[in-house]
Amino acid sequence: MSGKYRKEHNCLNCGSHVEAHYCSQCGQPNVELKESFWTFIIHSIGHYLHFDSKFFQTLKPLLTKPGLVTLDYIAGKRARYINPVSMYIFVSIVYFLVVPHSKTNSHNTEKDGLAVPGKEKQFTAKSLEATRKELDSNAADFGGVVKYSAEKGYDALVKQSFKNLSFTEQQIYIDDLKKQNKASQSDHFEELITSFQRMHTLKQDSTFESYSNRQAKLPESERDNWFERQIKKRDIRIAAKSAKGEWSIEAELIKYKPKQYFLLMPLLAFFIMLNFRKNHIYYLDHLIFTIHGMTAYFIVSIVCVPSIKYIFGIGSFMGELIEFGIVIWICWYLYKGLKVFYNRSRKATIIKMIWLFILYGASLYITESIIRNTIYLMT
Repeated sequence: MSGKYRKEHNCLNCGSHVEAHYCSQCGQPNVELKESFWTFIIHSIGHYLHFDSKFFQTLKPLLTKPGLVTLDYIAGKRARYINPVSMYIFVSIVYFLVVPHSKTNSHNTEKDGLAVPGKEKQFTAKSLEATRKELDSNAADFGGVVKYSAEKGYDALVKQSFKNLSFTEQQIYIDDLKKQNKASQSDHFEELITSFQRMHTLKQDSTFESYSNRQAKLPESERDNWFERQIKKRDIRIAAKSAKGEWSIEAELIKYKPKQYFLLMPLLAFFIMLNFRKNHIYYLDHLIFTIHGMTAYFIVSIVCVPSIKYIFGIGSFMGELIEFGIVIWICWYLYKGLKVFYNRSRKATIIKMIWLFILYGASLYITESIIRNTIYLMT
């Protein structure tokens, strides 16, 4: 500790008697209050470098030796490591500033077309006929396009093209698709018909006024009730915002991801405790293990996800290879961490790891569905 020490032996922080240079009660250094500008700068840099050195001392074993940092922390070897919560907060802030934006594709969606990076084709939205020719030159009808899109994963592109058709053209293609579905009875056709029908209705009811006028022309028994009218009003409002690029449910979901991960972390620790209850470990120790694991995942994602987008490109071979590598690393890290920390056999560790994937995956799916529906209902 640099700086001039006080001659007085009373602690300025807690008032206790100070025998040496530090208070034995609160730990505050017994230094003079007045300090020069350079002393202030040196102290500030010293505190930063202290954090910086501890960060890198924690980083290496955290990423390469799963479970070791947690074992050391619980055993009382804490001076060399950053507090798990402090490190999680710092890393999670960086993660949610960097990763969500790097996961979105940088393709351009224009009024007349939809470009797909990594593919040589340009899917236009001027007419579905043009899209059909580019998707499959052998397809003679819209049903052929739908079938081809299902095989090649171009559903989103076909839906985008359908959305840009006129109201009359949409009705023609829906009728055509229904005829195709009678012959094939395809579940995929059924899903697309439902999706197209919804877009078709929204196209017809582009404003709440036009919807109300259409409802007024129907027999009273066929009109929507009050609740259905409110749902329709919300759908029209969301469609208008989406068309202007002012609103996207996926963008809204990203905003809730930090809260979702943070709230699910204690639940994941609880799942781990259930699976390893025979170890008779306190819940807090399971939680510290979970915090360390989540922090390690965030750090790897901070490095890899932006690299995929800005260096190799989303959908590229190297990008997909890195994504596959992340999945392998997660499996290895969880297995190794559970094996080291809980000291179970290989078979028992693998079985419990699979259960953890199932439970946590189900929790992610359920909570995301709840968040999605809540956003949709309250928009």
